[in-house]
Amino acid sequence: MDVWLMPLLAIVGGLAVLVWSADRFVDAAAALARHYQLPPLLIGAVIIGFGTSAPELAVSTLSALEGAPGIALGNAFGSNTANIGLILGLTALINPITVHSQVLRQELPILLAVTALALGLLWDLQLARAEALLMLAVFAAVLGWSIWQGMRQGPDPLATETEAELDAHPMTPARAWAWTVGGLALLLSSSRLLVWGAVTLAQAAGISDLIIGLTIVAVGTSLPELASCIAAARKNEHDLALGNVLGSNLFNTLAVVGLAGAIHPLSSEAALLQRDLPVMAALTVALFVLGLGWKGRPGRINRFEGAALVLAYAAYTVWLARDTLRAG
Repeated sequence: MDVWLMPLLAIVGGLAVLVWSADRFVDAAAALARHYQLPPLLIGAVIIGFGTSAPELAVSTLSALEGAPGIALGNAFGSNTANIGLILGLTALINPITVHSQVLRQELPILLAVTALALGLLWDLQLARAEALLMLAVFAAVLGWSIWQGMRQGPDPLATETEAELDAHPMTPARAWAWTVGGLALLLSSSRLLVWGAVTLAQAAGISDLIIGLTIVAVGTSLPELASCIAAARKNEHDLALGNVLGSNLFNTLAVVGLAGAIHPLSSEAALLQRDLPVMAALTVALFVLGLGWKGRPGRINRFEGAALVLAYAAYTVWLARDTLRAG
């Protein structure tokens, strides 16, 4: 029991501080961006969308440094699966999501292409440093495109919703700087605690660190997206909710995996390609179809489709549990 207790406490405590500090970090960064007069669309699409993946970046980077590639990959791709299946599904159940923003419609095919790129690069279950650097280069291009869109785009619903959120949570520059620095420090320290707990628990339980990364760590680091999406849905800020997920999944796939692989080349077990990446890709295709709309139907995720996404994620979780029991 003592062998399990400390890792479990580290995971619970690390996740609690991680989620809390990530929320403060993103709010403070957005407030600073507004103080320096960056366009609201740029803040919503880049800082908030990408910033909610700060926990995934911290955890996967530390996992790569400590030689735990399963947690690094499982955290990033498991978070993507949870973001679409669990988080968007639950959000749509609370309030159906309608896509108004043209910027988000343009991001949907980019996310689909990026997912295909990840599948191609990990086809041999290896991510070499050169391949990781390619992912970072693609991320830089996507980031540049997002900044360009944010600077030149006219009125957009995502900008309107972002501005309303910033008005609702004002913050002085001094306080914003303090929370940006302090939030980052807490992110890194809590991530280190979480990674230690996850690796130790996997070793004690005799299961792969990939499973731990795909489940406990992935869902835990996705909690900032869950909180922000549900809050946005209750305020009818549909584009902000979807923008959080799209930005997070783009960041996870390119920047989180890319940086982890650039630090230390990654290898994975066959289950990643046979089970986890196909599920993530299938949910991404579903999001693409629902978000863009078809045959005159506007981009929308209704309650029925939200329930289907949640059930798909539940079935995937059962699949993971079954494979874990078999391995044990």
